Amino acid sequence: MSPPDPQPAAVPRALRGTAAVVFDTDGVITDSARVHAAAWKAAFDDFLRDHPPADVTQRRPFDMEEDYLRYVDGKSRLDGAEAFLESRGLRLPEVDVRAVAAQKEQLFTARLREGGIDAYPGTVRLLRTLRAAGIPLAAASASRHARELLEHAGVLNLFDALVDGGEAARLRLPGKPDPALFLEAARRLGVAAERTAVVEDALAGVEAGLRGGFGLVVGVDRAGTPQTRAELLKRGADLVVDDLAELLVPED
Repeated sequence: MSPPDPQPAAVPRALRGTAAVVFDTDGVITDSARVHAAAWKAAFDDFLRDHPPADVTQRRPFDMEEDYLRYVDGKSRLDGAEAFLESRGLRLPEVDVRAVAAQKEQLFTARLREGGIDAYPGTVRLLRTLRAAGIPLAAASASRHARELLEHAGVLNLFDALVDGGEAARLRLPGKPDPALFLEAARRLGVAAERTAVVEDALAGVEAGLRGGFGLVVGVDRAGTPQTRAELLKRGADLVVDDLAELLVPED
């Protein structure tokens, strides 16, 4: 049974009428998207150098902004690796795709072990406000590192549920833009999708929120450009903010 709606006055204006919120991890809660992007760039650029596409127009390096957002952000490692390599005209055996994904994983894990990755202060403020209002919160991520990231950032205790890449694999949940990951998170909170908000920075993620019939899809545009904002809206975001602190506007 869905929990009762919290008192409207205690909830940020944009989220009034929302009974639960599901947050993506990388780029929304923790400042880890840039580390993922750097690891992907190193892995992809190494592969492209050793296996250049036949079409010379496709022999350009991985772009940490455009290519990351378009092909790998929010997806599982294998799905992201395959999508980017296909964008360069490379349709490869699974063993090669797995090799690229494995190199990226090694690079990212090494960076993570060097030191924790912080949570965005604006996100933490919003999380604490929502918890104080009694709204159930979940984190959902295709990354198997989500729990570790949230623990290192000191915010894991702010969530009532976590569905990470390990859980997604165990349950055989398809990757974004399929909404299965978010729907599982809402199920664990005991709240229907239409009464739940999704907060995402990835194009595949906002599309998943739209496909899943969630009541509100909030896009987070860390790049802060008109192009990325427009793309998030096009894929399914109901509203877009550069930082989640923007939702904490003064009450009426």
